Amino acid sequence: MKQAVKTDLFASKAPLEWAIIANGTLSTAQIPIDQAGNVVEGGIEAQARQTMENFKHTIEAAELTMNDVTQVLIYVTARDQLPAFNKVYAEYFQPPYPNRAAMIVAGLAREEMLCEVVAYAAVP
Repeated sequence: MKQAVKTDLFASKAPLEWAIIANGTLSTAQIPIDQAGNVVEGGIEAQARQTMENFKHTIEAAELTMNDVTQVLIYVTARDQLPAFNKVYAEYFQPPYPNRAAMIVAGLAREEMLCEVVAYAAVP
């Protein structure tokens, strides 16, 4: 059975949950939106930070820690955004790091978004 994780993130009108727990795994996808549902301005570093803050908030709302994260999939819209994203990302994890993949995509759901994160965490 799956269970939604209650967060304080913007309540999207889209048919989605910010995180689901099922079969001992938390699944989440996070984007660079603020409490009002607006994509943050300021370029990739600002968007990476907002995305990672939303991610951390969601992990903690599930009563987990960033150390429970097992895999992260990073999506950016340009290769030259990866160094800035990596700089922010490194502030949120300690070794051993989660398994990770990074993809360069032509675009994301909202045109102004530069990044998105999909992640999985082990639930004890």
